[in-house]
Amino acid sequence: MKYLFFFIFAFISCVTAYAGIHTETIEYKQGDTILEGYLAYDDSLKGKVPAVLIVHEWTGPGPYVKNRAQQLAGLGYVAFAVDVYGKGVRPKDKKEAGIQAGIYRANRPLMRQRVNAGLQELKKYKFVDSTRIAAIGYCFGGGAALELARSGAGIAGVVSFHGNLDTPYPEDAKNIKAKILVCHGADDPAVPEQQLAAFEKEMRAAKVDWQTNIYGNAVHSFTNPGSGNNPSSGAAYNEQADKRSWEAMKSFFNEIFAERAN
Repeated sequence: MKYLFFFIFAFISCVTAYAGIHTETIEYKQGDTILEGYLAYDDSLKGKVPAVLIVHEWTGPGPYVKNRAQQLAGLGYVAFAVDVYGKGVRPKDKKEAGIQAGIYRANRPLMRQRVNAGLQELKKYKFVDSTRIAAIGYCFGGGAALELARSGAGIAGVVSFHGNLDTPYPEDAKNIKAKILVCHGADDPAVPEQQLAAFEKEMRAAKVDWQTNIYGNAVHSFTNPGSGNNPSSGAAYNEQADKRSWEAMKSFFNEIFAERAN
């Protein structure tokens, strides 16, 4: 029942709170694979503005990331929620989500290619200032956004929300051109202290401009109301951490986009 309520809430939000936002579903490709992304921007835009790429959780692109795309559009950005899995590949439960996420976590080059395909698609739109693009991601998507940065993508910044921080290629951090913000739940069982420590070591060794915000009493998936309210399960919504991390992202964007303003 809680999930039905969440999806109804997300639908109502999309229809009412963002009435001035243009949205559309976009088909694009990575190699021979058809992907299906979601574009959102304020329909009153006249010139080029910064843009934000959004990478979905392990459940795939759905109402949650679409709602986030509309929120970002409401802030004046062009937002594009990418599709890592491919058109029509939408996990129905945690088991299927784990299988799909596992494919790309085991093949980081392919993960990077899928996210980069979304980046190239985003750059095509007439309102996008291609010199001012950031990537954000949630859970699986946070890790994927970090892999995009490790690939050397020419983006201004990356924000990971309760994302995986591990990589089989820590030496690739030397390729990072973006500034990095990690928003992490202090009690996240999916990203233990050892993984956080290894990430920090990786960032230091490569002399990356990075920062980590750690939110007390927050577990995995703390930004998503659909995660429920039982922290003992390992994944739960935390309203305070959600709001604080969103504000941290906004401040981060103000910094990185101002630095690249014409």
